[in-house]
Amino acid sequence: QVQLVESGGGLVQPGGSLRLSCAASGSIFSIYTMGWYRQAPGKQRELVAAITSGGSTNYADSVKGRFTISRDNPKNTVYLQMNSLKPEDTAVYYCNADLGRVATPWARTGYWGQGTQVTVSS
Repeated sequence: QVQLVESGGGLVQPGGSLRLSCAASGSIFSIYTMGWYRQAPGKQRELVAAITSGGSTNYADSVKGRFTISRDNPKNTVYLQMNSLKPEDTAVYYCNADLGRVATPWARTGYWGQGTQVTVSS
C-alpha cells in the first residue's frame, strides 16, 4: 500500500503565506515526479506545480514568482511554499506522486493525497 498524507492548509489573509507538506509512505521503490494540484468549487482540478526526482520544476502561470515547490527525496516528501496569497488561490490542494512500487518497480502509477483546504480571505 502507498499513502500520501498532506498537511499545512488553513485560513490566511491576502498577502500571507502558507507551507504545504506531503509525505509518501509504503512499499515505494522510487518516486519520479511529485506535484501539487488544486480544485476550487465549480472548477476543474489544475496543476499548480511539479518537480522531478532530479529537481526540475514547472509552475502554473498563475503562481509563478509566488509559489515554490521543493522535495526531500530521502524523506519522500514534497513541499509547496505559497507566498503573496490571493483570494483566487482558495481551493483544495492535492498532492500527487508518480511512483513505482517495490513489487512492480517497472510500473509507474499515480497516487493522490486526500487534499487540504487553503482559504485566502480577510
